[in-house]
Amino acid sequence: QLQFKTENRKMKTRNKVLAWKYYLNVFNGIFLALGIMLLTFGLWLLFDRNNLFSVLFSSGENQPVSCISFMLLGAGSLITFTSAMGFIGSVQETKCLLATYMCFQVLVFVTQITMPVLVFLKKEVVHHQWNKRIDEVISEYGNKSLAEKELEWNILNAVQHNMECCGRYDVTQWEKNKNKESSTQIPCSCTKSSLKEWFCDVPRNSTYSMGCEKYLDTWFENNVLILTGINISLLITQVFVIKLTMQLLRNIRKNNIWPDE
Repeated sequence: QLQFKTENRKMKTRNKVLAWKYYLNVFNGIFLALGIMLLTFGLWLLFDRNNLFSVLFSSGENQPVSCISFMLLGAGSLITFTSAMGFIGSVQETKCLLATYMCFQVLVFVTQITMPVLVFLKKEVVHHQWNKRIDEVISEYGNKSLAEKELEWNILNAVQHNMECCGRYDVTQWEKNKNKESSTQIPCSCTKSSLKEWFCDVPRNSTYSMGCEKYLDTWFENNVLILTGINISLLITQVFVIKLTMQLLRNIRKNNIWPDE
């Protein structure tokens, strides 16, 4: 009878181990999916130069877009590696892997907390930098000796045309551009014209009068909110993952289920 009770307790503990493994793998899968999202976003920033981020954050040797992409790639890779370790550790019930997995989770947790703090502290610096960068693109726009800049000009054209805005603060900013044939010309993208030219001669009252700065601010805030949402989801998931890992380790010890070495 004593042996039966012992076996019954072991079976109950074993069932708990299986349950904790199941829940841990579910949350670990969520954690992995969010990490892959960060990894994908980092790869997009690094390799796709046909995007607004590359225009706003690329100026001379100082290219914070590369730093941002490498940060996201590093975080995403670490999360992916950690998730794989947790999956193997839970399936094989390896104490060493699970303990290491939990330590990595704590490390990633601390890193994830510092990222939004840095974004908040650098927000004004970033805002000033991209305004300066937009002004540079506008001053260079249409310069025939800077053909390598055409990609940036096309992105600016797409922003002005799609958002129905002109210049950073308003249409008068284009008066400072020295690459026009006449002072009255403005970019065709500042109008509803479908001409594929850099500048057009059109009446001032037929141009988009509002600047693009407000729209760009909204665009940036939306992207920051998306990344912040992913970050918060990661933090919440990590709390559950750490707790589940501790419970799994406790039940493995309780049932004396250790891997053969």
